[in-house]
Amino acid sequence: QARLVESGGGLVQPGESLRLSCAASGFPLIYYDIGWFRPAPGKEREGVSCISSQDGTTYYIDSVKGRFTISRDDDKKRAYLEMSSLTPEETGVYYCATSRSFYSCTDKGFMYEYEDWGQGTQVTVSS
Repeated sequence: QARLVESGGGLVQPGESLRLSCAASGFPLIYYDIGWFRPAPGKEREGVSCISSQDGTTYYIDSVKGRFTISRDDDKKRAYLEMSSLTPEETGVYYCATSRSFYSCTDKGFMYEYEDWGQGTQVTVSS
């Protein structure tokens, strides 16, 4: 049974950093594209960043480029999202998710549905 568990959230001050982790079990993560999502105004969630399984291609939304870094360690069956210079507007529950479709993550963005989700980890940015 596929399972994703996020960790690493917490309370930080504006301008500080956090490293989120996503641990996968029950399926071979190496074959799946991975995405990180968070709440967005007017939407249930927005895709923040993703990384492909085929060649490690990454994508970031404009607002986090240069501040966030996504990575994966398929040997450890983990994915990470390193976030720096956080702002209060980035407060929310962050989720990792995986896609069973090839090329769900490209340099243009999120292409297909991400079907399996973790329970999320709370990120609070406040002074």
